[in-house]
Amino acid sequence: MAGAGAHFSASTPCDEYATVPTSPVLAPSAPVSRSILVVLHQEHSTPGRVGRLLRERGYRLDVRRPPLGCDLPKTMCGHEGAVIFGGPMSANDPEAWIRCETDWIGTVLASGKPFLGLCLGAQMLSNLLGGKVEKHPEGQAEIGYYPLAPTAAGESFSAEIGAEWPDHVYQWHREGFEVPPGATRLAEGEIFENQAFRVGRNAYGLQFHPEVTYAMMCRWTVRAHDRMAMPGARARHEHLQGWYRHDGAVHHWLDAFLDHWTGTRRTLPAEPRRTTWRG
Repeated sequence: MAGAGAHFSASTPCDEYATVPTSPVLAPSAPVSRSILVVLHQEHSTPGRVGRLLRERGYRLDVRRPPLGCDLPKTMCGHEGAVIFGGPMSANDPEAWIRCETDWIGTVLASGKPFLGLCLGAQMLSNLLGGKVEKHPEGQAEIGYYPLAPTAAGESFSAEIGAEWPDHVYQWHREGFEVPPGATRLAEGEIFENQAFRVGRNAYGLQFHPEVTYAMMCRWTVRAHDRMAMPGARARHEHLQGWYRHDGAVHHWLDAFLDHWTGTRRTLPAEPRRTTWRG
């Protein structure tokens, strides 16, 4: 789905997200001069809350958009990790860039640096490692907030990062991934069973969207309102009400997850969270 951004070429700094806010004091562990590679799939998409939290940890965001002709790096030498976000396309689509991007994930895994796939990114990771990406057998979709439950391995992961999984998460998909061979399932859902998995020490696939902000949700539910007519989808008012009901727990979990994923804590002041109701 789409947010706000600008078109760019593969050879230029990507957009407003490719900057590091300044701060008078940064922890010695903060990799100020290093960057996280962020892969987006539409001209106006943004990395949302994940991008903001990474910047608060002192990272520069190097944004690439392969569907618009932006190249991915041949090595991970200039990056501390990579995040692939979602998009309206399928991980099974025949376009050459999808195959190239999926194969490129192997470059990140081979480097040993952290990888995070969200929705489409998680499905690409599953495809790369021998899993399948398929529609729900009964044609169901997850559009809105849905229950999430950790597996036994997910409970152990909670102890590892110091935060409980949220009990509801925001979804926007009609295909789901199979946990690939050699991966560990961390969380499960009621409609699409596989919701989170881990590969090795620091590669993760999440079917849900912890990056979504209230503003992003408003845009998605207006610009793609037809998705809410799909079987199993939530009505728009349930999305907006659900944000106030569930987003605090999602934010808390994501903050702890990114501490663990990057190995760094926030070094810049956190932006204030809106807590009042906006109808």
